[in-house]
Amino acid sequence: MAGSESSSKLRTIMAFIALLFALLSTGHCSSQVPLVMWSSEGYTLPPMASPAAGHIISNDQLVSYLNSALGSAPHNVLLFLQDKLSKDDFTRYGGVFGNNHESAFPNLESALQSSSSPLVLPALSWLGASAVPGLLQEKLGVSPLSVDPDTLAHLRLNASDNTLLLIILPYSTGAYLSCKEVLRSNDEVIGKVLSIMKAQGVPYTAIYTGLKPSRVIEEPSMVGQSSMGRSLLQAVVDEVKPPLMFNTTSGPCIMLWAQNLNVSFNNLEWIDLGPLTFAPGGSVSTARSFCNETNSRLIFSSFSMSQRRYPVSARNWFTLDTVELLFNADTAIYNGSRGIYAPAEYSFHCQNVNNFRNALLVPRTQNATQWRILFTDFQIQGFSILNRTTDFSYASDCAGFFTPGIWMGLITSLLMLLILTYGMHMIMQLRSMDRFDDPKGPSISVPQSE
Repeated sequence: MAGSESSSKLRTIMAFIALLFALLSTGHCSSQVPLVMWSSEGYTLPPMASPAAGHIISNDQLVSYLNSALGSAPHNVLLFLQDKLSKDDFTRYGGVFGNNHESAFPNLESALQSSSSPLVLPALSWLGASAVPGLLQEKLGVSPLSVDPDTLAHLRLNASDNTLLLIILPYSTGAYLSCKEVLRSNDEVIGKVLSIMKAQGVPYTAIYTGLKPSRVIEEPSMVGQSSMGRSLLQAVVDEVKPPLMFNTTSGPCIMLWAQNLNVSFNNLEWIDLGPLTFAPGGSVSTARSFCNETNSRLIFSSFSMSQRRYPVSARNWFTLDTVELLFNADTAIYNGSRGIYAPAEYSFHCQNVNNFRNALLVPRTQNATQWRILFTDFQIQGFSILNRTTDFSYASDCAGFFTPGIWMGLITSLLMLLILTYGMHMIMQLRSMDRFDDPKGPSISVPQSE
């Protein structure tokens, strides 16, 4: 009975959140972030009137409420501050329609369920949300302490002292992480922090919000002024960026291209360097690069290639020997010769080149393991480039011919062929009788000599 009541309460809370978010979705989405606030068990937050549809909570309203809320709520404040957050994240990935097993916020939902008076503000002014840390610092009179679950487990908090704990949550949808997976990972951090606070028996007030919206929707007023009449719909053609080239007096020598060039340090947010590298008029300099008949070196982050003749194949092959990532005074070096190679007159292409999953770039130095590198739709050529062209030569792709699917098909076909061969062999060994006994005549006598 108690379980059904708690489940009904949870559905009511999340349905209320979804309803408020849906009612306010017609407002100006480009400057709104949500804010969720709750207190530990046994403490009640002061009530706040539900905002009208389309109303955005201003900075002054938020200050007024925090002043009244922190007067009676616990002064150990947990501020879960996410880089980006929008109400669409809750309506799209939360279990607001009863699908709780698919929700990306199980720990947040549980905290709201256990709190006697949770506060949900679906539309908070962007400027007001970014000022939340400063407002809490001014109200509590303490500086924020940035922590994570591991460091929080070693802290001993006092219920009578004012404490402002800042937990930074990233919002980055990298190549292998979807938005839902990122939000679920952040929710796990929230769950760990709340479990630690509960284990220490320290009352708290928790706030979950973002610095800026994760999805900026264009306002109707920003649509082009010339869209008043009818116009034909046409497909948008993506502009293909030219490859990064290093030219010598005799023509182009090295070409490099990638759709995205993502780097990350210590598993932090991914940074895409592609727009700076391959965009026309980009900020990348290749002045220190060089090339000759046997070696090519492209320097912006350093790519070193060499070619040599292999007697077995009777042709020259080039390999990407090293990739060097330069950051301040540090240099992270990776070996790419094991997986990045092609005939000297070809280019090399691969959909994903990275150093952490099916890695083609193997760390050579100790600090190289701190970085994650991901090239998407990567292609490079360091030799045999035709003059006055920006087209790569025929590409040698990293995907092998015998993929796991092909091997499975070949092995299965071979097994079936063996079974068929064995069956045909057994059928061919059958012998029919060449003599038959006539019941009306004398019995057949078979001499023993036969």
